[in-house]
Amino acid sequence: MSKHTSPATIALNKKARHLYELSDFLEAGISLTGPEVKSIRAGKVNFQDSYVDFRAGEAFLVSLHISPYANAGYVEQVPNRPRKLLLHTREIATLTAKVEQKGLTVVPVRLYFKRGRIKVEIALGRGKKLHDHREDLKRRAEERDAQRELS
Repeated sequence: MSKHTSPATIALNKKARHLYELSDFLEAGISLTGPEVKSIRAGKVNFQDSYVDFRAGEAFLVSLHISPYANAGYVEQVPNRPRKLLLHTREIATLTAKVEQKGLTVVPVRLYFKRGRIKVEIALGRGKKLHDHREDLKRRAEERDAQRELS
């Protein structure tokens, strides 16, 4: 297993590591409905363009797509609804301040189980420039070549 995945990991946001320089990782609970939990357990989650938004002293996970659960019955399911993140007030205040001052974005990195509960790992992200992408690719290629020579 790699250092970023654990047995409890449900989904990873691989695009976040590609588009942002990530720092200040934080664990947050997430407010979900029953059918959403069932759908997440089935792995029907997509991080496409999702981010954390701060409104009225609360944090919301926006545009996280959770596919509707087929056996939910008559309950209405909205796949892209904003979902409230369960964070302490001081954590929300520090994240809000960093986002407003430094122009950073808070993005979800992974969704995982912890003691039977679904948690979201969020991180502060600074957008990468094109030359940063090229440096990352170059560094990965050099590491791969070094590993190949060692084995």
